[in-house]
Amino acid sequence: MLSRAARFAGRTLRGEWYGIVVDPLRQLRRRGPGALLLAVVACLGVIFFHALAQHPAGATAVRAVGGVRGDLPLWLALLRTPVSLYVPALDLPVWAGITQLFLAFALAELSLGRGRTLLVAYASTLAGTLSVRVMLAAGPGWWAFGLPPEVGQVLDTGPSAAVVGLFTFLSVVRRAPIVFTLTGGSMVLESIAKPNLAGREHLIAVAAAVVMGLLHERARRRGRMPSLSLDPSTG
Repeated sequence: MLSRAARFAGRTLRGEWYGIVVDPLRQLRRRGPGALLLAVVACLGVIFFHALAQHPAGATAVRAVGGVRGDLPLWLALLRTPVSLYVPALDLPVWAGITQLFLAFALAELSLGRGRTLLVAYASTLAGTLSVRVMLAAGPGWWAFGLPPEVGQVLDTGPSAAVVGLFTFLSVVRRAPIVFTLTGGSMVLESIAKPNLAGREHLIAVAAAVVMGLLHERARRRGRMPSLSLDPSTG
């Protein structure tokens, strides 16, 4: 029984290693450094906004162009959401976040192509942003789903929701349960250990990425979408 479980774990790890790491590295070797354009731009954007926010005037400008809160008018929140992908949380170590951001965008860009990577990243972030508005509208005490009005003044998660969404989407389409457990499972633990707005948004991002991944696989099986083992450079 133990040997069977060990063989299964070994096959799973090997499959995930090739699907999540080896195949993208092959794409990188074939397509060159230009295949990492999104990853580089995302990291440079985070570094730029982080450096800008270190000064009072810069922090005000960053909030004005990329700070998304639940109490903003919907049109303004939607306008700022794309920029919020590059606005890091100032209370977290920026370099650790940049490492995760680069890996998520790099692996996704090499596996999915730029179009799908941007779609998954933006949709995951937008799902969290819109869900907060629903929770605020529900109000506190609604089956632990609603949020009090003061939470509407808390800034959204920034690029972390996109990172979680990309890793989750990759784990679904690459059939990588271990990666999924490390991403989605860690978000569940985070929301339990430290129930806050970021934890809720991360869970919503995971759920949105799972749905997108399942829809992608359904379309692929029906022949409406090419396999991710093919060249994704135009995706």
